[in-house]
Order: sequence, then structure tokens, then C-alpha cells
Amino acid sequence: MTGTADRASATRDDVLLAPATLTQLFFDAVDRHDRPDALQVKRDGRYHPLSHRWLAGRVRHAALGLDALGIARGSRVGILSENRPEWAIADYACLTGGLIDVPLYPTLPAARMEYILRDSGAVAIFVSDEAQARKIASIRSELPDLKWMIGFADAPMVGVDLTLAALEAKGAAAENPDGVARYRTAALRTMPDDLATIIYTSGTTGEPKGVMLSHGNIASNVAAVMSIIPFGAGDVSLSFLPLSHILERMFDFLMFCTGVSIAYVESMDTIVENIGEVRPTFVVSVPRIYEKIHAAVLEKAMSGGAVTRRIFHWARDVGARWAHVRLDGETPGALLAMQYALAQRLVFSKLKARVGGRIRYFVSGGAPLAVEITVFFYAAGLQILEGYGLTESSPVIAVNSPDHFRPGTVGRPIAGVEVTIAPDGEILARGPNIMKGYFNRPDDTRAAIDPDGWLHTGDIGTLQDGFLSITDRKKDLLITAGGKNIAPQPIENQIKQSKFVAEAVLIGDRRRYPVVLVVPDFPQLETWAAAEHIVYSTRHELLEQPAVRTKMEKEVLVGLSGLAKFETPQKVGLLDRPFSIENGELTPTLKVRRQVVNARYESLIASLYAE
Repeated sequence: MTGTADRASATRDDVLLAPATLTQLFFDAVDRHDRPDALQVKRDGRYHPLSHRWLAGRVRHAALGLDALGIARGSRVGILSENRPEWAIADYACLTGGLIDVPLYPTLPAARMEYILRDSGAVAIFVSDEAQARKIASIRSELPDLKWMIGFADAPMVGVDLTLAALEAKGAAAENPDGVARYRTAALRTMPDDLATIIYTSGTTGEPKGVMLSHGNIASNVAAVMSIIPFGAGDVSLSFLPLSHILERMFDFLMFCTGVSIAYVESMDTIVENIGEVRPTFVVSVPRIYEKIHAAVLEKAMSGGAVTRRIFHWARDVGARWAHVRLDGETPGALLAMQYALAQRLVFSKLKARVGGRIRYFVSGGAPLAVEITVFFYAAGLQILEGYGLTESSPVIAVNSPDHFRPGTVGRPIAGVEVTIAPDGEILARGPNIMKGYFNRPDDTRAAIDPDGWLHTGDIGTLQDGFLSITDRKKDLLITAGGKNIAPQPIENQIKQSKFVAEAVLIGDRRRYPVVLVVPDFPQLETWAAAEHIVYSTRHELLEQPAVRTKMEKEVLVGLSGLAKFETPQKVGLLDRPFSIENGELTPTLKVRRQVVNARYESLIASLYAE
């Protein structure tokens, strides 16, 4: 590492991981586990198991089919689909066929996909359904390299050249005993340093950059996480974060190679229903899902009678006291243990049942999780292992484990990965998981990875007793006109603890004081407004009502005690529609693009400072 960064860093190099490839992981998992339910998919109203052998055969035929189309090793192939078994078939077919896949978020508009496909030079793309096929068809004339569109559905779709079934039929026709052996031999010749995938970062500013991850990058991350979080063949996971997101994809690789059955969610709208059907033992998610579960439990308790509310508050307080005793490494006293057992029976058991009743671990990543939620779940017997990483680090840099667990932190650096804090507070990481660079962007690569191999994460954090804490994004720090530094994310997370708040964005860079833009949780707000007999015809009219403005300002500010005066927002601006990916305010990983929000609501922001 260059410069004068603090070398009093946390290092977990006690276990050095041998290089491996994703193709080795695939073949080893099929040979070792050979389960009837490697994957699960819901069809005709129920979940159906899909075996390792079924998957291996379809992957082989798809890989041979891609070869029969003349797609050469090293070519880029897009995957545009929601989570489903065909995603895994396409992914493993590319990996075992020596191709480099380029996942695309299914929520992206066609114009954003055009840039990614053109920049990567993709020669083929898998699409899930008619809607996704239409997106690609609308931009195909701008993509001279794109020769093949392959549809997962058997029915004809706009612009699709052949179906996945037809592709596999081509592969099966070319198959013979010698061909099968050659396919596996060629696949296993892949080296750890060979490129596996290019994942385009959503980017909170500017154009997305293609992160080049090798087989060894991702495989090393799988091995490191596997060594600290125990999984086994009796576990079941529910896959619902987009597989175009490196967090879900790496964990699906991890689940597959450890013999965990992977059940795919039907859609993001059926997560709660599917959890009840699958009853998973393991779930990986972003904080928003845990926030919604917490808010739903709180809402149900508050909507009950006075006795129900008192019981809930009592149980929550007992749970928090019990959790802090346990987290301090001590044993709760007899009275607290008895109270906690009663709280479990009256309140926490219902939360466990809500998430299927079998959860051993949750994993959270992608954004900060409020410590209050972590402690609440822990008290309920549902441990959320919060971690940290980037697409550029495959992704995990640090994660809490069952044995080393500290709420409010993102855990300890994983085996083989070094973490240090630069003089300006930026987190730097180095290890076998760090990307090869940005595709077609050597200058950006040099800016991100210094000559000594340290990845500059852009995040601000601290290390204490080996545990890493994230305090903010380096570029998100607000500096007021008075020269005070404000880290917006912790304040925004506090505000979002209210069930009436869906999104909050703190504004205040180079201004006298901060203000906050808030997207209300409209179902909650509209229910409250109906009970208050407030009359309106549009959401804009709803937010103009003085009683509503007073209510939202109270909800926003009530949870901000303890902040310094210069950190506390002085005004609240209400927005009448949610942020969206389509409008450019959110990245595909649901991070807010602050510059876009600042520009789009410039007049509202100006009015808050003018008042």
C-alpha cells in the first residue's frame, strides 16, 4: 500500500486459501452431493425438487449448444432474468464452456442495458420472458456484436433466435461419450486467474463500470465464508435477491457447493408467502427486507389493544436486556431468564413463525442495518450476520459469524483478506477476492487499486478489536457552510425506523444546516389519514394537508434525539412518489443516487432553505 495509511490493521491471514475455480466447485458439488433437491422451483401451486444430475445434464447440453453456435471461449454472454433454475443453467453453462457471463438487472430499462451490452461486446444473451425479450429487441440494432438471443420460455418471443430447449437440443445432438469427456476436461482446464464474469456496478454517479471477477476471486470468497458460517446438506435457502447482484450470486455458489437446497422465490411480491412454503434455514438479504419484517411486527402489535401493546413493549425491553447480557458474554440471571422465556412464548415465537420457523441464520449486506433491528432479531432467536463488501471484492470483505458476533459492526475480515484504515478514514482491502479491474477502463482501475494491491473502497470506517464498522461513504459526507462534517447514512437509517418513512435523503452540503427529503410509506400514511378523516384525491393533496405535514415531521424528528444541533435536519420535504430505478433515483441495488435526487428536487430543496 502506498502513502501513510495506518498499518495497525486487522488481518485474518491465519488461513491461506488454495486457489480454486467455479467449474471445479460445480463438478465437485454434483459428484459429492447428488441430491434430488439441489434446486427447488414453484410450479402449479407447489415447490418441485430438481436434482444435481438434472442440473448437470442441462448445463452440459447448454454449454455444448453454445459451442455449436460457434461462440468461442472468452466471449461475453449476457443473462437477463429473474431468479429461476434457468439462471443457474445459463450461468454454469457459460462458466464450464469457458465463456464470460454478463448479468443484467431485470429491472433496468432498455437504454441502460444497451450501454452494458455494447461496452461488454456481448455476442449472445439469455432472456427470461417476453417483457425482457422486448427490451433487447428494441435496442438490438444498436448492438452489432449481439448475434444470438436465447429465450428461457418455450413459447415464441419477440426477437428470440432460439429457445433454451432448442439450444440444449443442439448440444445433445453433438454429444457422444468422447464429447462428454472432452467437455469436462476442457472445463476443468480453466485456471483461477481466468475471467468468470463482468458485473456492471450500478454506480451512484456516472456510467456503470464493468467489474472483472475471475474464477479465483469468487471461489476464494466462497471458501472463506464457508469456513466461518456453517452450512450443510440439511439446510434450505430461499434465493430472492437478484442473481445479477454479486451478494446473492456468491451465496448461491456457496449454497450449491455445500449441498444446501436452493429454492427460488416466485417474485419479490411473494417473498413472505414463499418463506412460509419453503421454511428456509438460511436467507441472505439486504436490510430493507429486515426493516419491513420489523415494521410489520411493530404495526401488528400497535394495532392491537392496550394490553397487546403493553405486552409487546415489555417483551421488547426484556429481549433487549437479555440480548445485551448474552452479547457481553455473560449468563442472564434467573429472573431475567424467566422473563425472557415468557417473552419468547408471547411475542418472539410469532416472529419466528412468520419467517418459517426454521431459520438458523440471516445474512445482511449491501447497506447498513440499524443496530436496534439486529438486537431485536437476536432477542427473538434470529441471528442476523451483517457483513460488508463490494462488487469489486467478490463481494465479502468482512462478516459477523455465529462465534464472533457484534451488532453495529460488519464483523471481522474474512480469512486471507487484509483490511486497513487510511489516514482519511477510508477502508482499504487486499486479498484474493479483489477484482482484476474494470473492463475497458485502465485509468479507473488504477484509481481503485493502488500499486500495492489495496482496493480503495470509498467507504469510511473504523477497526476496533478486529471488528470493522462502517460509518459512511467517503463521497457522501456532507460539509456544512460552517465547516461541520455530517455522515448522512446513520441519520437516514434512524429516520427510516419510523413505519411512516420509506426513504430519507439528508441534504446539506455547503449549506447552513441540513434538511431531509422523505418519501412516506404511503400505505401506512393513508391508513392513518383515513382514521383521521382526512379528505384528499391525490397523494400530492394528501401531503399538502397541515395535519399530515405535522404528523410526518413528528415521525421524522422524534427518533433523532442525541444528534448534535448541526447534524439535526431543520426542515422536512415530503415527496409524493417513491424513488425508482426507472427514473434514475435508485441504483439496481436500491441505493439512492444523491446527485440525481439533488438535481430532480432542486426547487423543493431551495424552498426549504428559503422558508
